Amino acid sequence: MKRTQVLVIGAGPAGIAAAIAAAEGGRRVMVLDDNPSAGGQIWRGGTVSGGSRSDDGGGARQRALDRLSRSGATVLSGMRVFDAQVSGVVDAVRETGSHSVVERFAFEQLILATGARERFLPFPGWTLPGVFGAGGLQALVKGGYPVKGKRIVVSGSGPLLLAVAAHLAEDGAVVSTVAEQADMGQMARFAASLWSHPGKLMQGAAYRAKLWKTAYRTGCWVSEALPAANGQGLRAVRLSDGTREWEEACDLLACGFHLVPNTEVASLLGCDFRESYVRVDGAQRTSVEGVYCAGEPTGIAGFDAALVQGEIAGLSCAGRSTEALRKRAQAEQQFQLGLEKAFALRPEIGLLARQETIVCRCEDVALGALQGRLGWTDAKLQTRCGMGPCQGRVCGPAVEHLLGWKPVSVRQPLSPVPIDAFCSNNEDELIKEKV
Repeated sequence: MKRTQVLVIGAGPAGIAAAIAAAEGGRRVMVLDDNPSAGGQIWRGGTVSGGSRSDDGGGARQRALDRLSRSGATVLSGMRVFDAQVSGVVDAVRETGSHSVVERFAFEQLILATGARERFLPFPGWTLPGVFGAGGLQALVKGGYPVKGKRIVVSGSGPLLLAVAAHLAEDGAVVSTVAEQADMGQMARFAASLWSHPGKLMQGAAYRAKLWKTAYRTGCWVSEALPAANGQGLRAVRLSDGTREWEEACDLLACGFHLVPNTEVASLLGCDFRESYVRVDGAQRTSVEGVYCAGEPTGIAGFDAALVQGEIAGLSCAGRSTEALRKRAQAEQQFQLGLEKAFALRPEIGLLARQETIVCRCEDVALGALQGRLGWTDAKLQTRCGMGPCQGRVCGPAVEHLLGWKPVSVRQPLSPVPIDAFCSNNEDELIKEKV
């Protein structure tokens, strides 16, 4: 059992800001993250979320990590949290070469900074090789996946699309089209609302300048991905603007429909929600005593919101005043509401999947097998939808959008844990509890 005063789950910008504020405020802080190094998806070499640039050539990330190191907070990477209890205990599993080990952490205060993930919605051909999530393809490219000279279509919804397309172009890809399903009126109203966020407006303009050769189509979406003759890849996509359809040749498709928050730990702890987001007060406190939440789980608002919310949560844990930061946090919340309105999904997106279109990729469950079911429980019993390795993280938001089913429960373990992780642990009490 490792003990700390403040435990932070997630080492993205929100978690880093929270850990720094709490540690510099005199609290003993420990940070758990499932990635190999701190920074999270948003700081993976400059990944962008919510319309805000996350770094300036790596400088902002490095400065934050340097300050985190000086703060005295302990960062433990490669830790995948699979259980959390309101009694003040979190369990995580880590890989140690040939086997896995479960570790237990006791805390006085807990800050959830678990971020968000891409939302995927099914359409014919979305499971073909060569079809990627927009952020997923960007992460692969930053890890060395070659795209130079490849023809790429970027499609879906949200400010991530433009940022991903600009990065792919910088790496030598031929980005022929960015297809944003939101219409021109929505986009124009959103751009006009950014007068109070000039930095975000300039960032968007800078991305667009890098794509001056690329068609940026609003009110447009991919209705189908078309396989190559040998069935081993992608040859083209079919685009639609609601009145006509046309094909566009490509080697890769990067597609994502904005983001959904990672709220499984908050659900497990019994935190209250407002729609899909964790409900917090001005100090980032949740409805559960001693539990705070910052960043995307409280609303998809991007990098700047994550930083200010994380700092508020850390200062609150340290008993410091957060009054000076409240105005900034409120402004970012207004930005979040603008994002939700601007990139609301049009009805046509929910009608793309056919009876034979796979919805649950883990268990190969098609839409036709789900239609007529009474809800999640019935679907799981009859089809195993949502019961694969991703535990509904991919198909869950898709099913909610297509069929209106809300998740019925969140239970531990939050992700698969190898049996050897318990068997190789020397803490007999932990083994007894879990078995």
